[in-house]
Amino acid sequence: MSQQDAVFGERSHQLEPMPEDWQRALAVVAHPDDLEYGAAAAVAEWTAAGREVGYLLATRGEAGIDTLEPVECARTREAEQRASAALVGVQDVTFLAHPDGMITEGVALRRDIAAAVRVWRPELVITLNHHDTFGGTHWNTPDHRAVGRATLDAVGDAGNRWIFADQLTEDDLEPWAGVRWVAVAASPAPTHAVAVTEDSVRRAVASLAEHRAYLAALSDQEPAAYARSFLLPAMDEVGERFGGRRGVAFQVYPR
Repeated sequence: MSQQDAVFGERSHQLEPMPEDWQRALAVVAHPDDLEYGAAAAVAEWTAAGREVGYLLATRGEAGIDTLEPVECARTREAEQRASAALVGVQDVTFLAHPDGMITEGVALRRDIAAAVRVWRPELVITLNHHDTFGGTHWNTPDHRAVGRATLDAVGDAGNRWIFADQLTEDDLEPWAGVRWVAVAASPAPTHAVAVTEDSVRRAVASLAEHRAYLAALSDQEPAAYARSFLLPAMDEVGERFGGRRGVAFQVYPR
């Protein structure tokens, strides 16, 4: 057994189906495109079934394109994210003002996420990989780690009326202890998966391809071709542990 498997468990275990007895979800990530690199097909599946999903992004991705100044980059990436989200049925997209590449894990970030949870009142919260690595080979970014960990903490904060109590008095919010699961996308330790239809896969590919300016800085491939080359093998790999069904995997933390 490798050191990574010793930490996260055997990779060959079968994935369980994601819980389905919920109606509202909030996805909390660091950057535009974070959700499109894997989770968007699941989001498309959920919205097609009539569930509501909102997006909360800690930054506007202003440091993500070397050839664009941050102000212009932020405008471009925000517009791309809104268009991308719409393709998988998400209309509610909120951006915070944390600095791209320099997000600080701590009380201020937890406060902002807890407020969003109290506003949206989800049963399911989704975030991106908060572990140190992606499968033990690629070091994870500080922003991903900070936002993922803060999200796990903020879900508990949101249900405690004595934490960030000023939100209850000044912003007229109420505690929300109704989150039942936090699902971590792109985790090296997945536990569950969502089977996705061909239509959801098509919408997910289009959703990632919508990040045209960002993808142009990464690859010479046409955006849709790049999206297919990245997403389809990952979904097929999930299928090997999910009864042969193409899917999206998550590490699920029950609350």
